[in-house]
Amino acid sequence: MLEELKTKLGEEIERLSRELNVTLPKVIQTAVEHGDLRENSEYKAALERQQFVQARLGHLTRRLGELSAIDPEHIPADRVGFGSRVTVEDAKTGDRDTYALVFGDDIDVDSGQISMASPIGRALLGKKVGEEATLSLPRGERTLKVVELVTLPEMVGEKG
Repeated sequence: MLEELKTKLGEEIERLSRELNVTLPKVIQTAVEHGDLRENSEYKAALERQQFVQARLGHLTRRLGELSAIDPEHIPADRVGFGSRVTVEDAKTGDRDTYALVFGDDIDVDSGQISMASPIGRALLGKKVGEEATLSLPRGERTLKVVELVTLPEMVGEKG
């Protein structure tokens, strides 16, 4: 999971770098050739896109650096943390859900991936099998019991 996320970020960084260094300069040059820049919407749009791409590149580069610093051996093997796949049971309904905890860049709610910074993610961080996490939600409290847990170190061990 960690390597997949690094690859995904690396690919987006490469795509945005190409856009910033090749595509946008051409678009800006074409817009400049059209004349009066004060009323040139193509020029303004290209500059706004350039600023967005620069900001996104900065964010992705920092995130990739953070990911590169993560050592799966330093992630607890018995507690919910980054990369964990955790199955919880709702105390009221008995319903079970399985989540994978990821960084914000890799969220895919449809496949059960949730951010560690989300309310559920924050409540589950550090919990062991059998422990409960209580969430305060606008419609009331929700208590989830950790019933199954596969941590990133276990997943890395499965592949190795």
